Amino acid sequence: AVMGIPPGQQVVTIGRPIANTQIYILNARMQPVPIGVTGELYIAGAGVARGYLNRPDLTAERFIPLPFNNASGARMYRTGDLARYLPDGEIDLLGRLDHQVKIRGFRIEPGEVEAALAALPGVREAAVVTRGDRLVAYVAGDLAPEELRRLLGERLPGFLVPSAFVAVAALPLTPNGKVDRQALAPPEAQNAEESYRAPQTTVEQILAGIWADLLGREQVGRDGHFFELGGHSLLAARVISRLRTALGIEMPLRELFAAPRLADLAARIEAVRQSGTQAPAPPLVPMPREGSVPLSFAQERLWFLYLLEPESSAFHLGGAVRLTGTLRPGAFAAGLNETVRRQEVLRTRFEDQGFGPFQVVDPAVPLALPLLDLGGLPDGSRERELLRLAERERSLPFDLTRDWPLRTQLVRLSREDHVALFTLHHIAGDGWSLGLLTREVSVLYAAFAADAAASRLALPEPVIQYADFALWQRGWLSGERLEAQLAWWRDYLAGPLPELDLPQRRHDRPDTPGFRGAACPVTLPADLRRSLEKLSRSEGATLFMTLLAGWNALLHLYSGQEDLLVGTNVANRDRGETEGLIGSFLNNLVLRNDLSGDPGFRELVRRVRNSTLDAFGHQEVPFEKVLEAVQPQRQAVFAPLFQVMFVLQNFPVPALEGGELNVAPVEMAATTANFELSLILSEGPAGLSGALFYDTDLFEPAAMARMAEHFLSLLGSVAEDPDLPLSEIPLTAEPEIRQLASAFSEDF
Repeated sequence: AVMGIPPGQQVVTIGRPIANTQIYILNARMQPVPIGVTGELYIAGAGVARGYLNRPDLTAERFIPLPFNNASGARMYRTGDLARYLPDGEIDLLGRLDHQVKIRGFRIEPGEVEAALAALPGVREAAVVTRGDRLVAYVAGDLAPEELRRLLGERLPGFLVPSAFVAVAALPLTPNGKVDRQALAPPEAQNAEESYRAPQTTVEQILAGIWADLLGREQVGRDGHFFELGGHSLLAARVISRLRTALGIEMPLRELFAAPRLADLAARIEAVRQSGTQAPAPPLVPMPREGSVPLSFAQERLWFLYLLEPESSAFHLGGAVRLTGTLRPGAFAAGLNETVRRQEVLRTRFEDQGFGPFQVVDPAVPLALPLLDLGGLPDGSRERELLRLAERERSLPFDLTRDWPLRTQLVRLSREDHVALFTLHHIAGDGWSLGLLTREVSVLYAAFAADAAASRLALPEPVIQYADFALWQRGWLSGERLEAQLAWWRDYLAGPLPELDLPQRRHDRPDTPGFRGAACPVTLPADLRRSLEKLSRSEGATLFMTLLAGWNALLHLYSGQEDLLVGTNVANRDRGETEGLIGSFLNNLVLRNDLSGDPGFRELVRRVRNSTLDAFGHQEVPFEKVLEAVQPQRQAVFAPLFQVMFVLQNFPVPALEGGELNVAPVEMAATTANFELSLILSEGPAGLSGALFYDTDLFEPAAMARMAEHFLSLLGSVAEDPDLPLSEIPLTAEPEIRQLASAFSEDF
């Protein structure tokens, strides 16, 4: 009875209750999942058959031993259905595990999209399948493709909206009455969307190809809108990079925001080409290594911070991946060492002999891979010991003059459960790099495990190395170009620079920052995210800009300050050559925000949009150079220019491949805080989630939990009424109002 229930339908009873029959929802490690967490549905007890007739292979796959309380050797049936427990005890079926796919780093259940389509008025039936690296929807109904796209975009995140919609009279069925997905024909070559108009000019055709590649769509028409098709700030920067390569022009990022429709942007590109006023940057190619290789600007800043506190772990990046299945440690070590050979920055040391720091690239020699076995510990203590080991490993200092900036350790929890710990110094990488590192190691492990002789063919050889980028950057960002950029920053940050003073800070700043941190989780409901995305589109802004406006509004209501400086991170990988390169590209960007005059939130979004576009147009200037140009008053007790950050992480998450192994990232608790407050959110299959990271020397956990609640309450209010003046935005949520009212009545 379970198998025929459509995805998204709640199960109250499953057939006729059978005595001694149990239903379990388990994760990949065969452990029960908490309420609300997706797992696979299993059935055990008297109602379970003994197996499939004359199919011992399928029986072994589907009828498996009960993993707990199984003294009698009982078995359970693996249904292949994805499900989750609801708070009231009912079960929500989410589709089939064997239909789940991964597209552009997101794990997607097509049944979820089908259920959303089927709920639309005018849709009789729908099916969603994958075609290469995209989703295609087949719909029988009365709605045009553009209307389907619009309505679905209001209900689902952008990555769940199919790239093509095909109208059908009815879905083909198998003799058993199920949808025959094999019989669904691919979209017609001319595009299944009725409103599609083909690109006309050469520039339109080139631009359409770039958009289609980056947005994961088969083709884009001249009426395509970049942000409505799923674009965001990071992809916009990559469009500019591709245009530089394809057409040899330097387009300001602002132009894409001003003209997000393909035909309009193509017209602006033509105008720039005809004017010939924008000089493109020189190509990023392998550079001659004559003499000492200098550090990049980002590395230079991190080297300076390292010299100040060589024992500090504030700039250590920690990552971990869980390896489930039969692991071959030798193949894993080979994959790790091949990654180190491919990426020079991972075997780079740093020296300074009195004339400035420089890089020393060592020959590729095998890197040790310690293996620590925790299998002898009780089940309940292994995970705790793993977290303790991960934190100890991340906190150990590097000697950057002698050590390579990467450490790796393999931890065995059981025979088929291992965790690989990676510690990367920020001078050799960033968050993007950590994702590239784990992907390369997992891909190369699978290659060595399958065929060691052909393993070097698993990934293309890097065209350039990070040292080439450092030499290129030093040559390009210098002289008049650097001075012009710095002049803009002097003007942008002219006048008195505010120091944010929050009443939530219950302790004085210590004389020397300890960088001790903790995190308070923050999750935006899906409907709130969709409302904010709709507001963003109406104002020609990105979701990042709207969320940043909300963060500024909260800081303003807390502090009463109208001139706010908030920092953010930019990937600074605006060239195609750097997209697959491990290295320290991340740059800190300071955003100045004007909240004077009690503006409505919609007006604040416009102000933040303009200020952000201006700053992003000058993001290539290293933060340390900005500090030198602006020369703010420096104090050891807090960071210069800004003490609070906002980051929306939307860089691509590479798919992890491990051959027969199941490879998945492991979340580690935050224990450091480089800034006093950092709100970091990321986009994923479940929507927007992240955490408010805070300095535990300054803030109490309860105050940070209230701050997170106030942020969500603020966003909910402005989503309902975007024109609400800042002074009228309620911060207190209903539960807090009731709590305060109760406390007040008790006092009197």
